[in-house]
Amino acid sequence: MAALDLPAGVLLSLLALLAALLFVPLCRRRCPTAPHLPCLPSLPVLGSLLSLRGRGPPHLLYAELARDHGALFALYLGPHYTVVVNDFRHAREVLLQRGKDFAGRPKMVTTELLSRGGKDIAFADYSPLWKSHRKLVHSCFAMFGEGSSKLQAIVCEEAASLCADLLAKTGQPLDLGLALMRAVTNVVCTLVFSSTYQPQDPELHRVMDYNRGIVQTIACGGLVDIFPWLKIFPNKDVMKLKKCIGVRDELLNRKLREHKESYSPEVTRDLLDALLKGQQGARDEFRITDDHVLMTAADVFGAGVETTSTTLLWMIAFLLHYPEVQERIQQELDEQIGLDRSPTLEDRGRLPYLESTLCEVMRIRPVSPVLIPHVALQDTSIGVHHIPKGTHVLVNMWSIHHDPQRWGDPGRFRPERFLDNEGRRVSPPWFLPFGAGPRVCVGESLAKLELFLFSSWLLQHFAFTVPQGAPLPDLQGRFGVVLQPQDYIVSVTPRFGKDSDPPEIREVKPDPQ
Repeated sequence: MAALDLPAGVLLSLLALLAALLFVPLCRRRCPTAPHLPCLPSLPVLGSLLSLRGRGPPHLLYAELARDHGALFALYLGPHYTVVVNDFRHAREVLLQRGKDFAGRPKMVTTELLSRGGKDIAFADYSPLWKSHRKLVHSCFAMFGEGSSKLQAIVCEEAASLCADLLAKTGQPLDLGLALMRAVTNVVCTLVFSSTYQPQDPELHRVMDYNRGIVQTIACGGLVDIFPWLKIFPNKDVMKLKKCIGVRDELLNRKLREHKESYSPEVTRDLLDALLKGQQGARDEFRITDDHVLMTAADVFGAGVETTSTTLLWMIAFLLHYPEVQERIQQELDEQIGLDRSPTLEDRGRLPYLESTLCEVMRIRPVSPVLIPHVALQDTSIGVHHIPKGTHVLVNMWSIHHDPQRWGDPGRFRPERFLDNEGRRVSPPWFLPFGAGPRVCVGESLAKLELFLFSSWLLQHFAFTVPQGAPLPDLQGRFGVVLQPQDYIVSVTPRFGKDSDPPEIREVKPDPQ
């Protein structure tokens, strides 16, 4: 949270002293909405920050405040009037029913650096150009997206490589984090600019390092994002972020130059080619720049790698705690697929318990427990409450996915909640792991495809257990841009008998569709 190279508590104390010197007493402001919308106490300059200080990660803090103030309440993050949504009914209004009203994004120091002033999809403000850009990106994903034989082949090739890597390390205590991130990063590199890396390739490790560095530092700019004027002071987290962005941009600029030199409109090799083709075919007022192309690629890395690898890590962590769930998934795999072939997307309907387990992992540990902030683009409402233009809105997905009125026993890991009485997978409307509406995650289909294929391949080939003497994984997690599990170690055991040959680990190349 520190915006300076000072402890955040010291900085907040100095700001509070400044407010006191200005003879402004602590008060409960009347919110500029209906009078009965609860609002936390606030100070000029600081807003409600003193009420939030030292009370844990935001998703848990907002859930706690919702118990005292109701599912919809307001606060001030510095000067920014902010409404926090903690239930599905209000989230549906914000994301779907009035999605365009709330489709704006705030300008923040760190996200402006990350996106070259809002040239991406995730952090850019809502505008006609943004809508055209997103439509282009969506069409590009459709070329390689869910059901695409090309993307399936890319993921299966990496799944095969991952399984071969783990097979060589059986019997050793392993930290799966690096191996999973490498596999998912390779998928994204192949998808975006047709580069396939061997495990020890230094360029692959540069990609992983800068991506990890961005994820680790982007969440640390809290105060400088609230008070942009603090950027005039030295800030080690922002400096590290800039360094990681510099490494990222050097690589992406080089890849874009190479693609332009070898570009042919008749051949679409990857996402960069598809974006270049769309760039050339657009009308002037909707034509995206090279910066838009590069920041779209950066978005795919930033959102696609960390969220997918983190979800897989959470899945294995919960399976270590609930071995009966792992056994049931593997029984389903054995009955529906066996060991003679590898899973493909055509098997999704045959593996409802595996899919329901993935859903339960994304419910109980959402990788984005608080969605990227929305901004009201005009005067609007949530429920009976008036919401003025410019209001920031935070949707607390943690609260929505842990609402006892919707889920009954939200703290319990129970994949069966996503199955109907006949064992078919169901998805209730209040399950929103990728958001919804105009700002829904554009890479949703890619993420679902990767999660299904990687998890099915891993659980077909291996049993995962806790090494002797090692503790079970900590399921509390650590909060950053994504909610990650604490590091843990695991043992992998091939799922074949002593007297039989191991299953063939091979690349799957589905027939073109």
